[in-house]
Amino acid sequence: MINIPSGKGTKLRMFVFLSVLISIFFYSTTKAQVIPIETDSSAMVLFVTKNKEVRLRYFGQKLNDVKEYEQFTGQLHQASDPSGVADAVYSSAGSRNFFEPAISVIHADGNTSLALRYVSSDVKRISADIEETQLLLKDPVYDFNVKLVFRAYRKDNVVEQWSEITQNENGAVRLNKFASANLYWYGSSFWLKQYHGDWAREMQPEVTKLSHGIKTLDTKLGTRADLFQPPVFIISADHKPMEDQGEVMLGSIEWSGNYRVDLEVDNRNNLRIIAGMNNASSSYELQPGKTFRTPRFLYTLSQQGTGQASRNLQSWARKYRILDGEGGRLTLLNNWESTYFDFNEEKLKNLLGDTKKLGVDLFLLDDGWFANKYPRNDDHAGLGDWQPNRKKLPNGIQAVVKDADKKGVKFGIWIEPEMVNPKSELYEKHPDWVIKQPDRPEYYFRNQLVLDLSNPKVQDFVFGIVDSLFIKNPSLAYIKWDCNSVIYNAYSAHLNHQSELYIAYVRGLYKVLERIRAKYPQVPMMLCSGGGGRVDYAALKYFTEFWPSDNTDPLERVFMQWEYSYFYPAISMAAHVTNWGRQPIKYKVDVAMMGKLGFDIPVSKLKPEELSFCQQAVQQYNKVKDVIWHGDQYRLISPWNHDFASLMYVDRKKDKAVIFSYLVSNRYDAGSELPVKFKGLNPDQRYKIEEVNLYNGAKSSINDKKDNTYSGSFLMKAGFNPVVNSRRASVVLVATAVN
Repeated sequence: MINIPSGKGTKLRMFVFLSVLISIFFYSTTKAQVIPIETDSSAMVLFVTKNKEVRLRYFGQKLNDVKEYEQFTGQLHQASDPSGVADAVYSSAGSRNFFEPAISVIHADGNTSLALRYVSSDVKRISADIEETQLLLKDPVYDFNVKLVFRAYRKDNVVEQWSEITQNENGAVRLNKFASANLYWYGSSFWLKQYHGDWAREMQPEVTKLSHGIKTLDTKLGTRADLFQPPVFIISADHKPMEDQGEVMLGSIEWSGNYRVDLEVDNRNNLRIIAGMNNASSSYELQPGKTFRTPRFLYTLSQQGTGQASRNLQSWARKYRILDGEGGRLTLLNNWESTYFDFNEEKLKNLLGDTKKLGVDLFLLDDGWFANKYPRNDDHAGLGDWQPNRKKLPNGIQAVVKDADKKGVKFGIWIEPEMVNPKSELYEKHPDWVIKQPDRPEYYFRNQLVLDLSNPKVQDFVFGIVDSLFIKNPSLAYIKWDCNSVIYNAYSAHLNHQSELYIAYVRGLYKVLERIRAKYPQVPMMLCSGGGGRVDYAALKYFTEFWPSDNTDPLERVFMQWEYSYFYPAISMAAHVTNWGRQPIKYKVDVAMMGKLGFDIPVSKLKPEELSFCQQAVQQYNKVKDVIWHGDQYRLISPWNHDFASLMYVDRKKDKAVIFSYLVSNRYDAGSELPVKFKGLNPDQRYKIEEVNLYNGAKSSINDKKDNTYSGSFLMKAGFNPVVNSRRASVVLVATAVN
């Protein structure tokens, strides 16, 4: 017999007691069907209750025995959940749920409630490494289904999740929210690392403790969607994210438009993560018999900190997502900072000679080569008119491409096919192709507007821009695809439902890119958007690399590339040597070598010793680029709280490593006072340490040592000092295994 004391507060205590008792009874008497979604080290475990509700009741490190997941719930002694659906696998609005929903609808009859019940599940083995779990849910009252798809990449410990929404009601259903994923993470405290920025200030990190309520990460820009906030984030349990320890999750939306991530700490201190397209101004009318497929949400969960999580994601990206992620890349010379808009055929042919002299693979012709009625001599005119400018290029692009072929240099070209200047023939002929409100004044971002890619005619036009370039120039070897404007005054002359524009635009973009890749599957393309304003893993299916920022000051790039590297591998990051920054040419080249190396400098104006160094650096880069592009990355010393930064790349066999170190402080006597502890090496292997990329005639005390070999154990436990200081502001080391 249980005695409950009477007096003040008795009813409240009785209510709490009964709630806990009911919760204990429910968990102890309900035998649930268990659906584990596992990688080699992590698990998301779904439970199907007797009343066919699906709950997410375990999210964490993989257990050895599947049966033990059921025992986890019995170890919880948190507050009760009066709704009973806080941990729903895909929470719906309008019924019992009073937390943020993953899905919200208005049925054909006007009802706003939705309750999803388990129907079936299926597990498919896609490959030896990939397993896909499909979960079908249905409303018991309405003919409305949601299929949840979980794709687990076991070795890389990455999971993708998305939803497929289908209805067969007597009329259209309005989708007001349609998330890709709805995670539930048990814990006591969670920390968020998010990113913000603007042009030339991309990937600025902020770390905060998540408080009760909702923290939303989102964008509403339409295109160039990542300009202020990218779709990537890090969450850690119990303490701030750390590099080599602690439980952390790296997450991102695979979508090149408006996204939304809701992070809600509930009354039990657990974290609800709801991620997908942004539903702001984007309700969607779903017709009977049709399916609405959401973009993929991806995450990797690590118990060894952000370092291991990022290596998981980088490995996955190279193998499964980035176009030719395990292949090679082209080093290049870009003409932008040499000429800007002021060039002609003769200047370009001279630059082709500089490309050959420098020793890189490709010459990239940037903005300004097109338009005649409104010539592209600045950014106020010409976008949309993709005919070579007759004054600058009287013999067309073909003449320059042919000269590049003769010189043994590959040729690439810049385009911005999604945009239009009001001062263009395209705008005059097809104003209905432009996204703009018919009754409101036009408002420009960088003097341009966005073409309506929801319109199939516009899709054909954009595809034709690329196709025509390749048809006329079969040896064209590279495309730089830019996107500089956001969407103002959103309105499509093509669509009946204006709230669907943001979604239809991105889908139209993907249709164009799919056509390009179907016809030109291997041509390298850079994803550019005034910097990293658009990079995500849906876009990188079609692109070999992305442009992290127009800010190429090498000191700034040390910080930016450090943060980008948590989510994207070095092979995908274009890094150019430019005139930005006051650092010496060696510092600039060393920083650019951490990604896909390029140059955007007037080669003819380099001093002889600078040119000689750049030529030798290109040769050195070609010796180590495979390790940088395809190796495992380890962050050693963070630039955010030290006088210098240090990181390294190690090949998969652990035979070779490349270590970069940079001075990031100009304070007196700043530098590497203590040795840097390496990571990722074979402790039983001996390595020879050599400094490379030395400036002309410079000597290295590291290379002068008689015995310059060390065990991997020594290098990782005791460390090695790269000797970074004001006289040696950037140092590149190569560690090579020796017998």
